[in-house]
Order: sequence, then C-alpha cells, then structure tokens
Amino acid sequence: MARQFTDSKIVIASHNSGKVTEIAELLEPLGVSVISAGDAGLPEPEETGKSFIENAELKAKAAALSSGLPALADDSGLSVSALGGAPGIYSARWAGEEKDFERAMKRVADALLMSGQYDKTAHFHCALSLCWPDGVCETFEGVLAGNLIWPARGDKGFGYDPMFVPNGYTQSFGEMDPVEKHAMSHRSLAFEKLLNKCFQR
Repeated sequence: MARQFTDSKIVIASHNSGKVTEIAELLEPLGVSVISAGDAGLPEPEETGKSFIENAELKAKAAALSSGLPALADDSGLSVSALGGAPGIYSARWAGEEKDFERAMKRVADALLMSGQYDKTAHFHCALSLCWPDGVCETFEGVLAGNLIWPARGDKGFGYDPMFVPNGYTQSFGEMDPVEKHAMSHRSLAFEKLLNKCFQR
C-alpha cells in the first residue's frame, strides 16, 4: 500500500514557474500549504537520471532532504515519434540555459523537417514523485498522445504547449483554457493516480 500524505505543507521541487503554478493549482483543493523549491532557496539538482521516473525521484528526494518536508517533483517532456522519442527527458535542455522554449519548439520543427518524415505524432509524458525526508517515494506516470503543429499557436500554458494538439482536439495546449488543459493533461493523469493512492479523499 502506498504511503499516505498526512502533512500540512509540501515543497514543489521545481524552479520552473509555469510548472509550479500548474502543480499548485492541482493541489489547491486539498488545502495543502505549498512552497516552491525556488522560493525556499533550495538548490536545483543536476538531472542525471535516464528516465522521467529517475529524474522525478532524484529532484523530489533532494528537495525533501534539504527542506525536511515532503516534496513533490515532476519530470516531464515531449517525445516525438519521428525523432525516436526526442527530446524526451532532455526537453528542458533543448531550451538552453535561458529556458527559451520558442527556440526549443523551432528546434523540434527543424528536426522534423530534416527527418523527411510526415509523422507528426507525439506524446507528453509526466512522472510525479512524492518523497519524504526519510527517502520513501511514491511515483506515478501519465501519458497524453497528440500531434505537433507548426507554426505554434497560442500564448497560454508553457514549454512546448503551443505546438501540441491532443488527440480529439483542434486547439493546441497554448490556445486551450487552463482549466480544460488541467482536466486532461499528462500531468493531471499522473496527479489523479497520486491522489488515489496517497491522499485520503
């Protein structure tokens, strides 16, 4: 049985403001007090894992140990079929140190063009890891399939959202109302599993 979350405060182990906002909004109905790793002055660990799960657990464990509080970390990214799953776990790194996702999206579009393939299928993958200071972790995954568009559309969301259209929809995540996105995103799919296993509902 998964460990139950019984604390009143949690650290979101991220320095990405868009990601922190999205996770905080998912946690809001639970009445849990939230602090981000950035606001807490916690260091940003090097992501040396070989999978989304490994990186999520690495970040959550580091934040929990540094803060003495339970920590929730997300590792997520865009995997493009025609690019062999790239950028995948390196999604943020494709944006460079400046976190320039306009550049990252252009890099994906250019790589697709160079591949000579017409396959625009892709998926967003999310691993959410909840870790406690004693090292215990509960980790869950969510995957959402869709197609890429170029030029990108919309100024909502963050990261690769403006170039991703989920299956069954015509709007990109960059055009979609955040409430609608939250209801079906890869992150919300992982979060639902987390709630079912670790939170008394």
